[in-house]
Amino acid sequence: MMESDQLRYIASFLGASGVGMGAAGARGLQKTLAKKGMQTAWTVASTYHLLHAAAILGVAALCKAYENEQNGPPRQIVRAGQLIAAGTTMFTGSIYLLALGIGPKKILGPTTPLG
Repeated sequence: MMESDQLRYIASFLGASGVGMGAAGARGLQKTLAKKGMQTAWTVASTYHLLHAAAILGVAALCKAYENEQNGPPRQIVRAGQLIAAGTTMFTGSIYLLALGIGPKKILGPTTPLG
């Protein structure tokens, strides 16, 4: 599989899951989040989720531009897309879990800025 395809799949998954999480926060979890005062945190997480999906899609397009060259895209570009995906998962995932009151705050709290 080409690097651009891998990154496009990641961007597609993050985009779809970002829309789903945003919708869940606006509809299904609205009362739970309001009770905990975490609506803004959820909105921030889903917004960043979607923005990073678009950023990874941009990195995938950059990789696609290099595919016809002999060596393919530089490894740093591919790695950047993969690191954005990992950071997005850590950042938004920890906020989602904190907003729902799931998991240990001692671990999730420091995970958010690392993402």
